[in-house]
Amino acid sequence: MRPEKVFAIKFSSVYPLYVKKVESKGRSKEELDRVIHWLTGYSEEGLRHQI
Repeated sequence: MRPEKVFAIKFSSVYPLYVKKVESKGRSKEELDRVIHWLTGYSEEGLRHQI
């Protein structure tokens, strides 16, 4: 995949896939959100806005 394509993907289309993946690994959506907050610096409201 070219780097340009990665930047064109909307986070809202990838987030449900992340949720499905972490839940299949025995983790919770809340844990995923904590990691996303840590990596991106988004607040709870900011994350909801992106989704």
